[in-house]
Amino acid sequence: MEKGVFVKDIVPNAEASGIFAVAEASLAQSRNGPYWRLVLADASGSIEAKIWSPLSGDFSEIAPGTLAQVEGRASLFRSQVQLAVEKFRPLDAGEAARVDQTAFLPSSPYPLDAMFDELLALCREEFTHKPWRKLVFSVLEDAELGPRFRLAPAAKSVHHAYAGGLLEHTLGVVKLCRLLADQYPELDRQALLAGALFHDIGKIREFSGGLSNDYTTEGRLLGHLMLGVEMLAPFLARSGLEPGLQEHLRHLVLSHHGELEFGAVRQPHTPEALALHHADNLDAKLAQCRALFGALDGEGPGWTPWQATLGRPMYRPERTPAARPAAPKGRKNARREECLSLLKA
Repeated sequence: MEKGVFVKDIVPNAEASGIFAVAEASLAQSRNGPYWRLVLADASGSIEAKIWSPLSGDFSEIAPGTLAQVEGRASLFRSQVQLAVEKFRPLDAGEAARVDQTAFLPSSPYPLDAMFDELLALCREEFTHKPWRKLVFSVLEDAELGPRFRLAPAAKSVHHAYAGGLLEHTLGVVKLCRLLADQYPELDRQALLAGALFHDIGKIREFSGGLSNDYTTEGRLLGHLMLGVEMLAPFLARSGLEPGLQEHLRHLVLSHHGELEFGAVRQPHTPEALALHHADNLDAKLAQCRALFGALDGEGPGWTPWQATLGRPMYRPERTPAARPAAPKGRKNARREECLSLLKA
């Protein structure tokens, strides 16, 4: 079956028709009767949609993860594009099987194999203490965790919320922490990098991934910090890592959100924990900006809509013009000699 229009191509005051995955669905009440509030998604992004009464009454249930043929008209509401659904038909199992699933799974813009290979290479270079090395590679090469780590999203919607997002975010935080360890050699480099590598490992179990990426039950009840410590426990027990270093790694995982109101189990109490918190926060915030600016028209200056997670709209400023590459040293003399030789000829 043909996909039809992608979310990124839906514009205000225009009709839109295509197949979308239902990421979220909830029934609400308005003055004119019950209506469905949906979030429709594909590989290019997501859009809020409404099924108003009386059409809403045709559906007693709309399950997240459903693929549906949707027709509607787009409009602008509070600076966000929204779709008023005029036709909604869930696909049956046979139809869904004939749809290209990759059209509905947002994924990292960077090749997963290349990112994973880069991360392994960094780990081989950095982890020289045998217990750290044993722990790191026992997790990354685990038959169950390794493949899930490569494909898991890093969030439901805020940052790196796509297949491979956890790997991309982890690699970014590890590379930032390497720079911090270079700048501040008093930091325990290997402990900091182990914290960077495993700080979000619990997200493998916090989020379901797939078409209807959402919080799992244990994700809602425990959160990825507690799940991460739980997941690392059997690997730590077999690693031979010194008890004090095991304790420090658990603290790095449990404190990396920085403040209790932001989900940290404890505030950072070591220099390495402070460094990890700021590296994690920086990578997440800049990834948000990259995604927001990618949704703006053109490449010049522009404002994003208000972002609740940042507490502000963001501005994409004018960029410094790219410098012209400098001529290699000796190029002028070489060119002069070349011209003279041509004249003599």
